Amino acid sequence: MKKLNKIFCSALVALSFPWNVLAYSDYIIPGGESIGIEIKSDGIMVVGFYKVNGKFNKGTPGIKVGDRIQKVNGKKIESVKDLVNEMEKNAADGAVELLVTRDKKEKKIKLDLVKEGDTYKTGLYVKDEITGIGTLTYIDPETKIFGALGHNIVESNSNRLVEVRSGTIFRSSVTSIDRSVSGTPGGKNAKFYSSTIYGNVNKNTSSGIYGEYKIDSSKKTLKVASLDEIELGTATIYTVLEGEKLEEYEIEITKIDKNNETKNIYFEVTDKTLLEKTGGIVQGMSGSPIIQGDKIVGAVTHVVISNPSSGYGISIISMLEDGEK
Repeated sequence: MKKLNKIFCSALVALSFPWNVLAYSDYIIPGGESIGIEIKSDGIMVVGFYKVNGKFNKGTPGIKVGDRIQKVNGKKIESVKDLVNEMEKNAADGAVELLVTRDKKEKKIKLDLVKEGDTYKTGLYVKDEITGIGTLTYIDPETKIFGALGHNIVESNSNRLVEVRSGTIFRSSVTSIDRSVSGTPGGKNAKFYSSTIYGNVNKNTSSGIYGEYKIDSSKKTLKVASLDEIELGTATIYTVLEGEKLEEYEIEITKIDKNNETKNIYFEVTDKTLLEKTGGIVQGMSGSPIIQGDKIVGAVTHVVISNPSSGYGISIISMLEDGEK
């Protein structure tokens, strides 16, 4: 009996181990390509209010900028078109019941509709998708997971994280650059080819956007570097400044912060060509992979607005771990 008890206890110990092993590869494909991004929101985002008949709708006191409308009178909606259709169906009643999500909690709110001429209006500005430009950071050749941007996407009016219902990354071509100057970050301007889809977006987190990459890449892989392997000194970034031409530019890593969740690498742009063309870091460059030696160490995330030749980067390990969760 004592022998059986020992075997049973050993089995219990074995079953208690956590099964949270991450499966990202030691060698990944570095990005640098400019990508178009489209994310459809989980729920219709309330981004502001407008006046009807010269005043704001008094029937909207329970609604806040940043709320996401999920249902109208119990009917699930997935687009602004759905929202308009359901509002029209119930316009004669003069009010509708909305189910909204706020801070991950659901809330029912009555919304009065205001008649202006022959039209009923809500007094709400709403949005159901976000479109923009960014840079691909990596593709994991084994799992086919990609990571991009190195930071989250927020809706500009509400400054709230965009919850992903669905999304895509697709081909884009840089047409021009607005240079960064002290106090004003510049940006990439691009032409989108939304029919040439590279992958599906399924996550928007503080470390970037992630999803499944759909096309094959013949680019060589680079070894993944841990935070401990990053060194002060020379490194490079991969990015696109013109058309779809991927180029390498030199930077100097000046500080490494192992305790910050998203700003692990501080750097200065030292490449004269990059400085002449962009003034430093510009919007749309977020996600550009940082390479040191023969390893991928991180990705560009932010510009220092007061000194655009300086920037921040996130560790590639942080992105890989978030991509796998």
